[in-house]
Amino acid sequence: MGKNINKLSLASYGLKYKLRISFYLMSVLPLLVCVYLVANHILPGAGFKVDITLSIFISAIIACIGFFVVKQVFDRVVAIAIEAKLIASGDLGRELKSDARESDEVGDLSESLNQLTQRIRSNMDELKSYSEKTTEINIEIQKRVIILSILLQISSLISQGAKLDEILRLITDKSRLLANSDIGYLLYREEGQEIFTMKSAEGANASYLLKVSVGPKEEPFHKLILSGRTLIVDKDNVLPPEAASAFRDKFKLNNTLVLPVILRGRAIGLLGIGNTRETFLYKKDDSDLLDIFSKQVAIAVENDILMHHVEKLEIKDALTGLYNEGFIRNRLQEEIKRAITYQRPCAFIYIDADDFKKFQQSFGSLHAESALKKIAFLIRESITEIDRAGRIGDDEFGVLLPEKNKRQAQEIAENIRKKIEFNYSEEQDPGRKITVSAGVSENPLDGVDAQELIDKAKELGQAAKKQGKNRVVSFKEPPVYL
Repeated sequence: MGKNINKLSLASYGLKYKLRISFYLMSVLPLLVCVYLVANHILPGAGFKVDITLSIFISAIIACIGFFVVKQVFDRVVAIAIEAKLIASGDLGRELKSDARESDEVGDLSESLNQLTQRIRSNMDELKSYSEKTTEINIEIQKRVIILSILLQISSLISQGAKLDEILRLITDKSRLLANSDIGYLLYREEGQEIFTMKSAEGANASYLLKVSVGPKEEPFHKLILSGRTLIVDKDNVLPPEAASAFRDKFKLNNTLVLPVILRGRAIGLLGIGNTRETFLYKKDDSDLLDIFSKQVAIAVENDILMHHVEKLEIKDALTGLYNEGFIRNRLQEEIKRAITYQRPCAFIYIDADDFKKFQQSFGSLHAESALKKIAFLIRESITEIDRAGRIGDDEFGVLLPEKNKRQAQEIAENIRKKIEFNYSEEQDPGRKITVSAGVSENPLDGVDAQELIDKAKELGQAAKKQGKNRVVSFKEPPVYL
């Protein structure tokens, strides 16, 4: 029953159906009125039956005219609805066609929809442009965040006192991120040298650059070295034919961006990036960012120079508190000169911890450092005030003994060895027990300068290890002939 009621309702039907029903209703009523008037009032007085047909014909013509008028309006409204639906689905390229003669409400609606579509299309174009610009800005921001992260990484290595070669390799490698470069390279001029030799070359198949060197007057780097300016080679910055040919033969690059590394007003290096593309153009940002990397190189080199100066000024080892290798060598040389002048003995003891690398791997760096401190303390306890003990390697120690001959030095070395062995004798784990091997040398028996005495003591110390470790050797055993 409910379904039949819904079928009789016009609310669920479309505009076309409703207009058709309206037309039928409007057409039938005038027709019936006309027939009634003609049949009851006009025909009886005139006596012509044909007038009924004429009245009906006229009514039908009027109804048809009304139908076509309604259909025209309806078709235009439906056309607008279809176009509007297509535009709403995303086809903004469509446009409603309107006749200039049709200045009615439907024509106004078409024109309004066209203006609205044009405005939406314009806004979409602006949004697309803004989106592209936003994407470019985001890419630039990400690039700068990456560069900042790299700079912090480099600064961290410099502050931690990392090796200069490690820092320079990192800077060279990370500079390749600029301008999507294939190769990053660093030419470096050592102190007192004029030639720039390749210090680092990073990138796919960049090993060929390690053999490259550049003279101070070689083009196209001559002006760069003298003036400290940037060298750019790309499609807008072309080298003279001869210089371009020489550059490509040596570097095998079509484009390059090079900045000098300036330290104390002097070019000590050339930091460059490059690629092999046929058409390429460097931006100002690329040059500015590479300039930051070149300054990082200068800071790293300056820091390395200062650290070496500090090391020369320092005389104590930071971990053990003993003298460092530089001090022991210099002091040993002075004592040898004094011993020669006054014809007095001077001895040197070389002490090396047995299997210490294995101990460090097994128990970690903290336990290893603690052991080195303990060994240093036991050595210091075993010598007099005029003697000097120092750390001359990772797990190597040296003891300078003025006024003592080899026999006396051997007794001191044996005392040190026994103390160390005793202090670790209660360890339950055999891997934790530490012993040392030692070699003893004397001036002038084993050498006439510091280097000869140290080398001889090391040689005897190695002999002690070969003989079973945990012992002192003062003389090299003669070979046994069978």
